[in-house]
Amino acid sequence: MTEQEARRMRRARFEGLAHLVVEPLHRYLLRRTSADMGEDVLSETMLVLWRRLDDVPGLGTDEPDPGDVLPWCYGVARGCLANARRADGRRLRLVERLIRSQEETPAGAADHSELHAALDALGALDREVVRLWAWEGLAPRQIAEATGLTSNAVSIRLHRAKKKIAAQLGRKDAEPTGHKRDEGRSSQ
Repeated sequence: MTEQEARRMRRARFEGLAHLVVEPLHRYLLRRTSADMGEDVLSETMLVLWRRLDDVPGLGTDEPDPGDVLPWCYGVARGCLANARRADGRRLRLVERLIRSQEETPAGAADHSELHAALDALGALDREVVRLWAWEGLAPRQIAEATGLTSNAVSIRLHRAKKKIAAQLGRKDAEPTGHKRDEGRSSQ
């Protein structure tokens, strides 16, 4: 038997199995979870069945008996559903932890809400230019490479954005603290 014939036979066996078990597994999952999760778990179950096709009991015959095949497939679906529920639980715990960490502001932590409001008042591209400059420490030529702008356009946008932020924050000088005076200018 050639490799191609073996693949064709394996595929035919899987299609026969899928024809036999998809509907019962789908009903099984829908009775235990939401429709969206049921679809995802069914897909994962079918993937496991494909990988473990040789382990499915009673599948070696030409006409597999649903009574031999389905219980094992239900077990696979049950395991996949348990994995999906554990993953959802981990995601939920992570989201809750992130929400708690945002709510818990340390006593000595600075309030940057005005700065964030000033950033939000900028256009999306100007906001990205400022963030790349201030938070990532990129020079205008590097920002130009990241955004697809020219270095000159980045320098102009950065200069104007810093002025807008300074005005919104009520600073007398447009110079943000902690930065050198020539840092926003192009080195070209």
